[in-house]
Amino acid sequence: MPRAGWSPTDDRNRRLLRARDAMDRDFAERLDLPSLAKLAHMSEGYFSRAFRTAFGETPHHYLQRRRIERAMSLLRDPASSVTEVGLRVGFDSLGAFSRVFRAVVGVAPSQYRDRGLVAAAPVCFVKTWLRPVSFGEAPAPRAPVR
Repeated sequence: MPRAGWSPTDDRNRRLLRARDAMDRDFAERLDLPSLAKLAHMSEGYFSRAFRTAFGETPHHYLQRRRIERAMSLLRDPASSVTEVGLRVGFDSLGAFSRVFRAVVGVAPSQYRDRGLVAAAPVCFVKTWLRPVSFGEAPAPRAPVR
C-alpha cells in the first residue's frame, strides 16, 4: 500500500530504489532475483520488468555491471591477482569473472590491468572515463593515459 500522498508509481520507484541500493551496497554478496524482488515487495516477474523499465537494464545486468565497475578499480592495484579480484567482487570462478568482464569492458581483466594506470585526475573524471557502458556495448580499448 503506497504511503499517504504518494502515487502508486512513486511507491513502486521507491521500492525499486531500495533493491538497487542493496545491489550497490552488497554487490559482492550472493544476490538473486527472488531475494531482490522480496526486498522490493514485488513478484519476481513484475520486479524484473519494472526494474528494466525504470533503469534501462535487467537486475542481473545491473548487478554484473556494478561488480565489474568495482573490479576495474581493484585491478589497478597490482598487489592482488585477477582471481582474487573476481572473488572479492562476487564471482564464483575466474572463468565467470573473465567472461563477464570481457563482455562489459571489451578486454580481458589481465589485458585491462596491463594497460596501466590512468594519469592523475579527479576521481569523478576517472570514474566517468572508465565506467563500463553496458553489456554488448563495450567501447574499443583505449591506450592508457600517461
